[in-house]
Formats: sequence, C-alpha cells, structure tokens
Amino acid sequence: MKLYPEPLLFCLAWGALAIAGGVLAGIWAAILLSLGLLAILMPSTALILSKMEDFKFERQVRWGVLVLAALGLGVYLRS
Repeated sequence: MKLYPEPLLFCLAWGALAIAGGVLAGIWAAILLSLGLLAILMPSTALILSKMEDFKFERQVRWGVLVLAALGLGVYLRS
C-alpha cells in the first residue's frame, strides 16, 4: 500500500484546523470546520474530477478552500 504525501498532509492540516477551532473558539467551531469543509470539499472535488479530470485544479481548489476556512477562523478570533 502506497501512501501519497500531499493528501496525507491535507488531511493533517484539515484535522489541525478543526482542533485549533475547537480549542480557540469552542466545540461548534470545530464541528463547523470539520463538517462544513466536508460539505464543501466533497461535492466540489467530485464535480471538478468528473467534469474536467484536472487533478492539479482540484488540488488548488481543495487547498484554497482550506486556506479560506483558516482565514475565516482567524477573522472570527480577531473580532
């Protein structure tokens, strides 16, 4: 079984963001970050890969959504 480092790193970053949200902003932030990202990432990934078959674009969208979620958490914590 071969492990691919980029998807593994993405999963670790996603988990770290959810844990950070839970520690810094409460349990609801962790739930929203984990399930909210799941609700956004799964359909967008499926749509991109089924329509365009562009793995590079899918990777960019996936990481972009994660960065936007992290920025959103940062803005929430600053307010």
